[in-house]
Amino acid sequence: MLPVLAAVATLALLQGETDTTFAVRQGQRLDFSNFGGSVVVKTWRQSAIRVRASHSSRSRIEVSTDGPTVTIQARGRHGPALVDYDILVPAWMAISVQGSPSSEVTIEGTQAEVSVETVEGAIRVVGGSRTISLQSVEGDITLVGANGHIELNSVDGSIEARDCSGDITIETVDGGITMLGIESANVDASTVDGSIEYDGTIQDSGRYRLTTHDGSVTVSVPERANVTVSVATFSGSFDSCFPLTLKHKTKHRFTFTLGSGNARLELESFDGTITLCRPGQIHQPEQ
Repeated sequence: MLPVLAAVATLALLQGETDTTFAVRQGQRLDFSNFGGSVVVKTWRQSAIRVRASHSSRSRIEVSTDGPTVTIQARGRHGPALVDYDILVPAWMAISVQGSPSSEVTIEGTQAEVSVETVEGAIRVVGGSRTISLQSVEGDITLVGANGHIELNSVDGSIEARDCSGDITIETVDGGITMLGIESANVDASTVDGSIEYDGTIQDSGRYRLTTHDGSVTVSVPERANVTVSVATFSGSFDSCFPLTLKHKTKHRFTFTLGSGNARLELESFDGTITLCRPGQIHQPEQ
């Protein structure tokens, strides 16, 4: 049986390397911060956490298992320490990572809630459920195979969501947004300087809003979709791979209806092209 650590334990160092495993119980969550260096978290079947870390011989890794939260942090002799983490956790364990200011974070295989914040580092998460919140100031964000309430935010980075389901909110300032294999009734994606691609469901009674200022918007619309589409562009253009009947047309805005029009799809680009296509056509090579 794996030993359960005391409330706070300072782990032994061996030439700047830490490698320790300790038991956790169902319902606990992992919460840790990293001043600099990479963070890689993967899952396994044991009810335990294994922490492997590379760091200075003058740094130490501290673990607290008191209460519902397992806390991991590094301490250097003169302040925050630069550490590369490689961690194994149970798939059921919720994960919160504060990677500041220059940490790259990778999480794979989780079936629980995920929260990640970085300043300069990229974020990549495979899995996640219930609430998924990923935020980076100057880093790209990639989320694959998540299910739940999803919020992805960056300032100077691109964002990609693939094979995800649930309510999705995506926002970036200087970067593109790519959404592929999406199953959702509520999508809100916006960027200032970047393009947006959406290939996913258009569910009856769903609400979809895709807006950019300086970029194109490309959306796949299923053949039997029931949706009312609103298109707005100031100096851009509009294109569709299937015939449409436009109505309520003004100089910069028009609408049209497919099927019963139950869903709502709002598309805006100040000076980019707005394109409608069929599912699977967004990344098809040109003939």
